[in-house]
Amino acid sequence: MNKIRIGIVGYGNLGRGVEAAVGRQPDMELIGVFSRRSGLTTNSGVATYTMDQLADFQGKIDVMVLCGGSATDLIEQTPEVVKYFNVIDSFDTHARIPEHFDNVKKAALASGKAGLISCGWDPGMFSLQRVYGESVLPHGESYTFWGRGVSQGHSDAIRRIKGVVDARQYTVPKKEIIDAIRNGETPEVTATSSHDRECYVVVEDGADKAAIEKEIKTMPNYFEGYHTTVNFISQEELDANHKGIPHGGFVIRSGETTEGTKHIYEFSLQLDSNPEFTGSVLTAFARGLYRLASHGGRGAFTVFDIPPAWLSPKTEEELRAHYL
Repeated sequence: MNKIRIGIVGYGNLGRGVEAAVGRQPDMELIGVFSRRSGLTTNSGVATYTMDQLADFQGKIDVMVLCGGSATDLIEQTPEVVKYFNVIDSFDTHARIPEHFDNVKKAALASGKAGLISCGWDPGMFSLQRVYGESVLPHGESYTFWGRGVSQGHSDAIRRIKGVVDARQYTVPKKEIIDAIRNGETPEVTATSSHDRECYVVVEDGADKAAIEKEIKTMPNYFEGYHTTVNFISQEELDANHKGIPHGGFVIRSGETTEGTKHIYEFSLQLDSNPEFTGSVLTAFARGLYRLASHGGRGAFTVFDIPPAWLSPKTEEELRAHYL
């Protein structure tokens, strides 16, 4: 059996999560890791290369998994890398997804490649559940809650601020709103009204904490509009109390099929490691993207475009026999 050849761009927490996930897949092999950093040693021992060497691997990698941050990396990297490879990313700045999709589509169509954007657990698996819930219960309301957990994208966005050394950001859903929905109520809520954001930030000596706090709280698409608390702590405290990267959340659809006949559709995740789980989702969808491209798919795609059967290494016969 010819294995699907995977490449990884970026070797932070998410890149290592994809590396671990590929190692557990029976039909995949990791060809290499590409990074702006030199002299990397990978957990699996796979070879590392510089970004300047990417183009040399055309024809040697089936799907390139992009593991950079959404704030500044993926918005530029995905349209560039899709010129050479089928690519998949986890772009999660929801407000800019249409723009990102259009940019990737233009570049992918020009190169004859396929690019799957915004894949992970949200956007990604939660996106699918929102569509499933609303399709099955068209009369009702949908709700999404994230946390309590560390947001990699928001933490990365804080670390990009001048004077910040390290940071963790927790997204915290409001329990009283979740309880009301589970009881069949349909309150009007928004992401900003149903979640708080807690930030734990390490800064350089002499850094302007007031200016950093203001920049965090007013950051568009990340913190603006949310009730946000910023806690300045030492690196030692961050390492001791905020070392892990747990996360999770809920998609809830509350609806009626006939007057007074109520139903609650709920999908939930509880994750010990946000990047490892996200890496596992990306890896499964990399298989789906590979199959889509093998069937002639070109341009930009999302999780809505991948048939569930294409995510699994099982044959169609095995799926029908054991999972249907």
